[in-house]
Amino acid sequence: MTGAAAFLRAHTAPAQAPLVPEITLHLATEITPIWQATEDWLHRTGIAPPFWAFAWPGGQALARHVLDHPAMVAGRRVLDFAAGCGIAAIACARAGAAHVEAAEIDEMAAAAIALNAAANGVTVTALATDLVGTPCRWDFVVCGDICYELPMTAHILPWLRMLAERAEVWVADPGRAYLPRDGLEPFAHYAVPTTTELEDRTERAVTLYRLLPSSP
Repeated sequence: MTGAAAFLRAHTAPAQAPLVPEITLHLATEITPIWQATEDWLHRTGIAPPFWAFAWPGGQALARHVLDHPAMVAGRRVLDFAAGCGIAAIACARAGAAHVEAAEIDEMAAAAIALNAAANGVTVTALATDLVGTPCRWDFVVCGDICYELPMTAHILPWLRMLAERAEVWVADPGRAYLPRDGLEPFAHYAVPTTTELEDRTERAVTLYRLLPSSP
């Protein structure tokens, strides 16, 4: 991970997401350079696009809610699935979770999560793997902005519903097209500032849902 950590430090800067100023993250400060840099890196090392370099609206909303309601996660085993920069995982660790794992599918994202956790003085186990199909070992699962593509939604949703039979599962969605129409129980709403370089507007309305288990 030494090369990945060096790349991260060279192409990001410590910053705070608008909705969660308590947490410091290594983020892209200018959009185009980080995307171009990782495209060049991709050709050499197979690294995926830098979704980890931004605090996406869903992750911000999850982190804000957890920090404002720490009793909901305190003492629990937590998974931040499709964790991005790890903002929700870090919030859960700060709120007193017993153990926090943050999963992404590539090593650069895992390196970013580890770097961000260290910057906030918390312990998060960063996993660079596809956990779909793994038996439930958590009490609480958070997922930010996971329904932006149909193939991804179809891949992960049955597994998340299976997890919901044994754990509490939250999904934060900012109005993506492939959010399922049923099996979701809304419980909180946030207006999250964003940028037109990442989104098609300057603010996203994010809803937090409890995912209901699969039907018997």
